[in-house]
Amino acid sequence: MSHVKLWAGSLAFLAAVSLPLQAASPVKVGSKIDTEGALLGNIILQVLESHDVKTVNKVQLGTTPVVRGAITSGELDIYPEYTGNGAFFFKDENDAAWKNARQGYEKVKKLDGEKNHLIWLTPAPANNTWTIAVRQDLADKNKLTSLDDLSRYLKTGGSFKLAASAEFIERPDALPAFEKAYDFKLNQPQLLSLAGGDTAVTIKAAAQQTSGVNAAMAYGTDGPVAALGLVTLSDPKGVQPIYAPAPVVREAVLKEYPQLENWLKPVFESLDEKTLQQLNARIAVEGVDAKKVAADYLKEKGLVK
Repeated sequence: MSHVKLWAGSLAFLAAVSLPLQAASPVKVGSKIDTEGALLGNIILQVLESHDVKTVNKVQLGTTPVVRGAITSGELDIYPEYTGNGAFFFKDENDAAWKNARQGYEKVKKLDGEKNHLIWLTPAPANNTWTIAVRQDLADKNKLTSLDDLSRYLKTGGSFKLAASAEFIERPDALPAFEKAYDFKLNQPQLLSLAGGDTAVTIKAAAQQTSGVNAAMAYGTDGPVAALGLVTLSDPKGVQPIYAPAPVVREAVLKEYPQLENWLKPVFESLDEKTLQQLNARIAVEGVDAKKVAADYLKEKGLVK
């Protein structure tokens, strides 16, 4: 009789342990359609799968409005977003908090949590914002690491020509904002305006020194920057909002999988700007599939089982 009770007790224990796992819904993982979206979406997907979480792959679902609409309507459960976009989501572009990494993160976390039941997890220590990248040889020779350094270089009559989109050249919050904050002014011969906003084109022009170009409009985590021998200049005055990538998850899903936060924290903490540039370059420049790039990185760093 005691054996029967023991067996029944064991079954009850096993049921108690296993039932929540059986009942848990698959997690719908999405991302934006761009290179970094593919990378970060695959990273989140593979981390979850390494912990035996059933997933639905919706990586590279679409543009920001499409992905944002999907998560707020419950068609998506988790995706990587950028802190600076909170300024636009909540029509709050003038708040200085967006130009501070910690304040911007805390603000978007609070607003999205209260208004949309969306939880922002640990962000990456990277900033995928508008910047200026210069050729490595120019940077090394003239000790250029920041926009302050660039201003000093220009004031001494240094040779400089920037490839950029018309939008970057003309938008008040782009190049004109940099010029005002760092006290320099680029004249017409120092600018090569290229159609569209594709940073791959501007970076390539600088790498190949097209029409004497030695600098390019870029994004902070652009893959081709490092791959094509350019270096991004830092923005110590915080002219641009900070766009730190972070996983955003529906509150209900986080309650179902509370370990999500701990699983993703060390992964995103490891993704600094240089790391993201290198990983993005493997996809954008070398043509390696984003799924493989994500898998190789997670394995190399020991971030998956």
